[in-house]
Amino acid sequence: MASSSQTLFEQRHDQMFPTLDPIEIERVRHLGETQAFATGETLLAAGQIGPGLIIIFSGRVDITHRDTSGRLQTIVSHEPGEFIGELAQMAGRPALVDATATEPVQALVIQPNRLRSLFIAEADLGERIMRALILRRVGLLETQTGPIIVGHADNGDVLRLQVFLRRNGHPHRLLDPATDAEAKALIERFHVDPGQLPIVLCQSGQLLRNPSEDELARCIGLVGPIDPSRVFDVAVIGAGPAGLATAVYAASEGLSVLVFDCRAFGGQAGASARIENYLGFPTGITGLALMARAYNQAQKFGAEMAIPDQVDGLGEDGNHFVLRLHNGEHVTARAVVIASGARYRKLGVNNLDAFEASSVHYWASPLEASLCSNQAIALVGAGNSAGQAAVYLASQGAKVKMVVRGAGLGATMSRYLVDRIEGNSNIEVLTRASISSLEGHDGILQTVRYRQAAGEEKSEPIRHLFLFIGAEPNTDWLAGSGIALDPKGFVLTGADAGSDRHSLETSRRGVFAIGDVRANSVKRVAAAVGEGAQVVAALHSYLAARADDPATQAPNLSAQT
Repeated sequence: MASSSQTLFEQRHDQMFPTLDPIEIERVRHLGETQAFATGETLLAAGQIGPGLIIIFSGRVDITHRDTSGRLQTIVSHEPGEFIGELAQMAGRPALVDATATEPVQALVIQPNRLRSLFIAEADLGERIMRALILRRVGLLETQTGPIIVGHADNGDVLRLQVFLRRNGHPHRLLDPATDAEAKALIERFHVDPGQLPIVLCQSGQLLRNPSEDELARCIGLVGPIDPSRVFDVAVIGAGPAGLATAVYAASEGLSVLVFDCRAFGGQAGASARIENYLGFPTGITGLALMARAYNQAQKFGAEMAIPDQVDGLGEDGNHFVLRLHNGEHVTARAVVIASGARYRKLGVNNLDAFEASSVHYWASPLEASLCSNQAIALVGAGNSAGQAAVYLASQGAKVKMVVRGAGLGATMSRYLVDRIEGNSNIEVLTRASISSLEGHDGILQTVRYRQAAGEEKSEPIRHLFLFIGAEPNTDWLAGSGIALDPKGFVLTGADAGSDRHSLETSRRGVFAIGDVRANSVKRVAAAVGEGAQVVAALHSYLAARADDPATQAPNLSAQT
């Protein structure tokens, strides 16, 4: 058994850095081009888009990254039969590390689009390479390679940026000027006023001052411009379980797919501390791990990701659907799948927004757990998400006070979670209770006041409040599109949307809705995945009919955007 003190690089070295034999290399030689690199030449540069996967024929290459002082730190050295790359190379995004030839090198370079052909045509070999790429990314997450955030750990904007990067599976490092001398050195080097924190130093060398998520994403290469002349077979709005399932099945069946999400892949499922009732995972899996697998799987089959990229409107140009993006770009597609899910519902107390940056949370990840260890916290909600979060936070040392509006948990939560909560001494359930007010200073929560039925108001010294009180449909962006919604704002489909509609088709031909955003859907991860798979058959039927019948080529949307 591996020691807990060992790094992932040490524990799973053979899987992370496999050596391909000559026969395996010969099988994929036709997918790439042979290139030569001189001693000292750079094959990959952190912050710059690389050429793809690089298989070494001869020579030696060092993989390095720079620490906060600018010194090179060696991660691993590659020799003949080994390959250079991680998930960034599969997606054609900027490298997270440097790769430098320490001897003359002959290598086979496989571009990202050809790498996907390798995964499909060479299943066994592709599986080994894909596993290595994923494990290498996990290893980089462990070593905190990537952009550097400088700011105080409990600052709301620092938390916002950390959560964004973590939810997108992107390595990063936090330096707190209260505890890290390196943080102070960077502040002095860039002449930053402490009041301007946080700052982010991207690997390209660009310095950002308290950036938005979109600014940070573009700096580190998560997103880039979309070709305005390209027409995709299907555009998927939302990268939660439903949207990612659509991407996997549609791309694997040959459709060109572009997936949008305004924040991160995974949706609400990606924020779940542990999912234990999803088919095939008897010991459970974190929501982020499950969704990361789906995200990588979709890219393996060629689906393209625009995350974070916000869709603001849906229109048409007479022949195709047109999506208007928040950044001013437009994207054209033959069909559209709405999988935009739901937004977290907020608590109805007057000053909630004053504490949202640093003290109010809508998910429970290791980042939030680290802030709450050995503290009393309040958690509002009685569904499965609330139960999963309570169990997870309690396991990390938090003293959890669950504030439940009803008489108990049994009517709204799975039995296995109820049993676990009842058996956990770190969790106290307050029934028939509601939060009445919040108190604190400078954005930091200090006191939570709550009231139980027919009882007097009580107060608790609490710095962190977790809210799991349901969600509202994310459909504001459909205003003016002509897509029919129910009174609560969910998208109508099937017979509710019009005669002779597919069960997942909206009131507009060629526009489908799946997952939590769809009216009368089952709000479960497995149900969302099922609808994501089911809609692909409907897409094929629609696209085939559209190709055969000129009269069906125009979406016939009445609204212009």
